[in-house]
Amino acid sequence: MDRRGQKLKFTAVAVVVVLALTGFSTSKGHSRAGRHSGGGGGGCSSSSQNHDSSSSSSGGSSGSTYHDYDDDDDYTDDTYGDGGSSSTSTTQQDATVKLIDCATPSEAYATVEVTNPNATGGYFTVTVDFLDAGSDTVEERSAEEYVAANGSATVQVALSTPAVAAKVDRCEPEPYASAR
Repeated sequence: MDRRGQKLKFTAVAVVVVLALTGFSTSKGHSRAGRHSGGGGGGCSSSSQNHDSSSSSSGGSSGSTYHDYDDDDDYTDDTYGDGGSSSTSTTQQDATVKLIDCATPSEAYATVEVTNPNATGGYFTVTVDFLDAGSDTVEERSAEEYVAANGSATVQVALSTPAVAAKVDRCEPEPYASAR
């Protein structure tokens, strides 16, 4: 190949590389002059270029303006409302628990009051420790109950069998009922 052919080949390769690095595409519907005829074209995916501005000056000698009509890097997942980091769900606070009555041999359950501090209703898990005279745990039992928004509910936490109630001296509920 002669010297002129090599220069021509090198120039063509250099032009292709420059076009690829600057984000221009040769596909239909995307031109440097700013015309838009439907299709998006290739564009670039370099994060160092500003895709959010409406135009940027080109380095070419014609002085034309390049308009970014492609869809690359212009939208985040939140634009389409698929959740993402803009989720509006909130976690409920735990409810407070107050002992009303402890278990007796005739009533094999503790009665507690559960107060929901949240603006929405929800289910809460109440746990009560049934203790003997020596403060040893006879049983630890739980119950789940729905409590209305900013409301209270009376909940009975039952022992496994009525016979266990005879061993219970006192009841200690957990101070907070966990939200489900």
